[in-house]
Amino acid sequence: MAKRKNYLLGEELIRRSYCTLEQIERALSIQLKTKESLGTILVQMGFISEHQLLEVLSAQLSLPYLDPTTIPVDKAVLGKVSAKVAQHYHIFPIRFEHNGVLIVSNDPHNSEVMEELRAILGTEIYLALAEQKKINQAIQRYYGIGASVLEDLVRGDVKRGKPRQEEQMAWVEDVTSSAEEGTVRDLVNQLLLDAQKKRASDIHIEPFQERLSIRYRIDGVLTDANVPESIRKFHVNIISRIKIMAELDVSERRLPQDGRIKIKVGQDELDLRISILPSVFGESVVVRILAPTRLLTIDQIGFSESHLALMRKVLHKNSGIFLLTGPTGSGKTTTLYGCLKELNDFGKKIITIEDPVEYQISGVVQMQVHPKIGLTFASGLRHMLRHDPDVMMVGETRDLETAEISIRSALTGHLVFSTLHTNDACGAVTRLLDMGIEPFLVASSLECAVAQRLVRQICKSCKTEDKNLPAALANFKAFSNASYYKGKGCEHCGGTGFYGRLAIHEVLVMNDTLRECVSKNMSLTKFREEASKEGLVTLVHDGLEKAKQGLTTVSEVVQYA
Repeated sequence: MAKRKNYLLGEELIRRSYCTLEQIERALSIQLKTKESLGTILVQMGFISEHQLLEVLSAQLSLPYLDPTTIPVDKAVLGKVSAKVAQHYHIFPIRFEHNGVLIVSNDPHNSEVMEELRAILGTEIYLALAEQKKINQAIQRYYGIGASVLEDLVRGDVKRGKPRQEEQMAWVEDVTSSAEEGTVRDLVNQLLLDAQKKRASDIHIEPFQERLSIRYRIDGVLTDANVPESIRKFHVNIISRIKIMAELDVSERRLPQDGRIKIKVGQDELDLRISILPSVFGESVVVRILAPTRLLTIDQIGFSESHLALMRKVLHKNSGIFLLTGPTGSGKTTTLYGCLKELNDFGKKIITIEDPVEYQISGVVQMQVHPKIGLTFASGLRHMLRHDPDVMMVGETRDLETAEISIRSALTGHLVFSTLHTNDACGAVTRLLDMGIEPFLVASSLECAVAQRLVRQICKSCKTEDKNLPAALANFKAFSNASYYKGKGCEHCGGTGFYGRLAIHEVLVMNDTLRECVSKNMSLTKFREEASKEGLVTLVHDGLEKAKQGLTTVSEVVQYA
């Protein structure tokens, strides 16, 4: 270590106006009890940032202050310092230097760690400083998720069999409490933690002939997870661990299986939906991550003020059918739950039948369909009517029988919510007619149809004006002269330029003119024209309005034109 410069840490922090004398004195009084370093205490108390501390220590100790996520790293040195050593000692190797290894650490005063590293690596250690967050990012980027666990498994230090019996019995498992035992359990937990930290909505585990692909769906786009190649050897073990957690049949590998897991991450409980599909090279798994905190109100979903006013007008009706349309993954269920959450404040009896029940709402009676025992959407609806509901929600209208019962319920004084898979709001009318529902029944029962899509939001940290707009914008003359924005890509958004998603909508509220069009069994094209005359704002126009506000990009919206 370089020679220490002749000034005290506290004096230099005050000189640079990073903290006050009073804060230094408070930290010194705590240091007398805990024996921790002054800088550590100041950071823990929030008086200074880790960056400020390391900046001063770098000058005081004549040590370089580096960012391991941006500087070149010698890949050869990663073979000298294993992932397990890097994670255990919270360090990261940069390169070979003067017959030794240059490492970065955020604690230059821990001489014991330096001595242990010299003994383990059998070489001289040269120290540089870096923030712990940057060190952790570098470890994950260069070694991969779960690398230290895989090192143990590859060496055969632990058994690869089933987890201990007490692990199998746990319904809610705290994935952050796992010790570094080097088991498949730890590996799966690290994947779940990493996915949750990166805001993933799904984890896709897909086996191929020569590799195991693990991808996260973040903001609607699949992104490769950084995992070591050796993870391919433990594909079967990973799948078995997930099956045990979801209480599925571990021995069954020929048939699809669906299950559910509850895990605890810090103070949050997450609900995981598991879907296992047999493929040519082994079982493929999709883990959908549902967080109760993501249950939104209709004000938070992204409705424009005009659409929100139309929605609330319909929600206060006593009867009729309210349909949400869109493809899988467009947020239909989230919007339906937002509607139910608003109605739940008015003391109404609300019953739902879903497949599956994605969010649990206090005050709402929720049923899960079980086709194997005869509990389908249609049969569940019949029994729901005997419980005197004010509001009913059917997870999806899949067939004529379900649609007919929903319409009868709407005509007899119930407000019924459901979803359909159609391209736009007007298509919901055509879909009901194609199922075999009489036009006059659709006209008299349908109150509102909402089409919804999810578009990625521009990252606020790297937002900039977009000069290269897609040619398709020329087809929308009303929007061609506005200013639009995009994200350049930064650390906050992972270089994508997007952070989070918002919904764009098409809200069709039925009136006498549109009901007459439905009764006459008008074609979809003509019905759209009439709806436009009545003030229907299309998905693309709603999206371009949000692009003008700087919430999303034009490219995200025009794909739905």
